[in-house]
Amino acid sequence: MNRMLATAVVFLSSAVVLVLEVSVIRLVAPYSGDTLETYTAAIGVALAAIALGAKAGGDGADRWRAAPLLAALLILGGGGTLLARPVVLLLGPQLAGAGPITALLLVAFSIALPVALLSAVAPVVVKTQLADLEHGGSVVGRFSAWGTAGGLAGTVLTGYVLVAMLPVSTVLLVSGGAVVLLGLLFALRGGLPHGPRATFAMLGVCLVGGTLLVGVESPCDAETAYYCARVEADPERPSGRVLYLDDLRHGYVDLADPTHLEFAYTQWLGAAVDSQLPEGPVESLHVGGGAYTVPRWLAASRPGSTSTVLEVDPAVTELARQELDLRTGPGLTVVPGDARTSVVDLASDSRDLVVGDAFGGLSVPWHLTTREFAAQIRRVLRPEGLYVANVIDRGPRAFLAAQTATLGEVFTHVAVVAERGSLDSPAGGNHVVVASDAPLDTAALAEAVAAAPEAGALADGELLARWRSEGLVLTDDHAPVDQLLTPYLS
Repeated sequence: MNRMLATAVVFLSSAVVLVLEVSVIRLVAPYSGDTLETYTAAIGVALAAIALGAKAGGDGADRWRAAPLLAALLILGGGGTLLARPVVLLLGPQLAGAGPITALLLVAFSIALPVALLSAVAPVVVKTQLADLEHGGSVVGRFSAWGTAGGLAGTVLTGYVLVAMLPVSTVLLVSGGAVVLLGLLFALRGGLPHGPRATFAMLGVCLVGGTLLVGVESPCDAETAYYCARVEADPERPSGRVLYLDDLRHGYVDLADPTHLEFAYTQWLGAAVDSQLPEGPVESLHVGGGAYTVPRWLAASRPGSTSTVLEVDPAVTELARQELDLRTGPGLTVVPGDARTSVVDLASDSRDLVVGDAFGGLSVPWHLTTREFAAQIRRVLRPEGLYVANVIDRGPRAFLAAQTATLGEVFTHVAVVAERGSLDSPAGGNHVVVASDAPLDTAALAEAVAAAPEAGALADGELLARWRSEGLVLTDDHAPVDQLLTPYLS
């Protein structure tokens, strides 16, 4: 094999390994959430498969001729790449609900085999280039460098370009197809192990993989750079629409009645606004857009209000335009981009209200939970302004305690709203944290949330004081949000 072809084979196979590793996070997130555990599962399974593949490839290179072995590895590795998405879509509904175990199993079943097969390619190629031991080190180093370069190209292209421009199915179709074609080239040059029967079997794997990749229906209306997003009608409310991001009900809009707040936490947010801010229009900032429920509610319930929404995913905004009747204009402005970087451009003392409702999976992105981010929120708020944030937690409420303690270091007054009686339950759910430098009218807040269709209650003073004193203050240097949400890691 000439050096140019050998380099191309190592580069491409290594690139597709990283395409699989990055893409599987997007595939698995609808069933396990976009969490640290999902990323850990993808990295861990990929590294284990790379190690096993490298060992098997080295052993195989000493036993069989290179061309047939490379043909088999590339064709089967490409076929496995084509099968990765169908495997997740078919197994995901059966394995969903087991938290981090769901992520680990789905990642292992979908990419471990193709990653191992493609990782076996490099040792076989290196064996073909070792003309003498005197120059063995430079040969191994050169192809190691090209393999790393391929992995880097696969990572950067997938994360920065391909997933943003194309559905994951197309990314895997092109990647797997390219590897299969390269494998067929080697099959034409040197045949396949075990003759024509093996050839047909391998091509059958590729055919099945390609057919399922195209044929298995995605649960997404839109595969965005961050989410599998879809909108479903509410069977109990003809004008109701539910936005799903990955595996979570993320927002609800009544197309006929923008004052309708379906989810309990949005009712408590509304109760906090109405009980703590004077009547009339408000100038608000929203960290996270999603279904744009609260900006629509403000515009309808407090005419003349203005809302600025910081939404990281333009595709979610576009889906809201298409399916949820989102209309932007002077009263509702959307700023695309990460809220942490966008908020610094907003004027100080410019908002009466800030609403925090940004999520990646079950958790608020860690950099939107820290004392430093809270300080930016406080800077944007007017002295009498109000910050209300949606927090999901369960079990011992370690994350909720941390958020309470963190906001307590920045704001003078903090309160927490939860479903009545739920703080004694390990099941957990949504909570609303209310913070302000102005005194909170806790009596009015308690009365307002208790009167909500899904009644809430305030955390009592003793519990709140304990959270504020014992909760971990989250900082940019230390914000282990996912670990706080999964107590078994502590």
